[in-house]
Amino acid sequence: MPDLLRRALVVITLGPLTLFLIYQGGWWYFLPFAALLTIATIEFSQLTRKLGWKTPLWLLLPIVFALWLLPFPVRTMLFGSPVIEVDLVSLTLLIGLSAALGFVLWLYERRENEDAPGSWMATIGGIMLLGWLGSHFFKLRGLEVDKAAEWTALAMLGTWIADSSAYVFGKTLGRHKLSPRLSPNKTIEGYVGGIVAGTAITVLIAYFLKLSLPVAVILGLLVSIVSPAGDLGVSLLKRSVGVKDSGNLLPGHGGALDRIDSLVWSVAMAYYLVLYTS
Repeated sequence: MPDLLRRALVVITLGPLTLFLIYQGGWWYFLPFAALLTIATIEFSQLTRKLGWKTPLWLLLPIVFALWLLPFPVRTMLFGSPVIEVDLVSLTLLIGLSAALGFVLWLYERRENEDAPGSWMATIGGIMLLGWLGSHFFKLRGLEVDKAAEWTALAMLGTWIADSSAYVFGKTLGRHKLSPRLSPNKTIEGYVGGIVAGTAITVLIAYFLKLSLPVAVILGLLVSIVSPAGDLGVSLLKRSVGVKDSGNLLPGHGGALDRIDSLVWSVAMAYYLVLYTS
């Protein structure tokens, strides 16, 4: 089956389902995306293990779970003191990164892993990529602003549109390689076409959703320009391992990590953009 047809089938089948989950919100939204991120975390751990880096799931999963479940500051009483605000995300990151460092140092002392620095950096990378960045799937949808669901949908649609546009422009007009070593099929022409078409269509969708058009322009540009770097970052990991896909969640489309490598950056950028412009 031609690659373009496979892409179209995924959009036609999974696109409406994703939009339905976004607009439903609550557990309808949280559980499927948490499951997708969990599979992506498992795939990340498997990839790094093939490079000789230890990123154990018993350490990684509880930390990323906590980051997904605790996205907002809470107020609490500590030792009878006045009510204070505790940023649970920052606290979880501090505990998680400390645990990762302690685990890697323990491995090194036991001579179970001579590439301790690589294991430490890989664990930190997993926590930040799948835990902290991944938490923005839920932070964006949970924003207490008007049309949070619409902004969440727009961030994801903008990413998919930019990616599909880049593919089409690259296939038809592509002459110059964008990243010959990491992704030989990506071209500069496709990248530019993705930015132009992705931004334009993102703004058009925002118009019909009655969202702020100036903010939509910025969002369209951000996701079109930056999100491909997320794809290339995971490609760097896969290229080092010597595999094409992170997994086989969707036959012909790779694994969960392949599906969210760009989206995690897009929803994070959308979250802060909407947060500070609303």
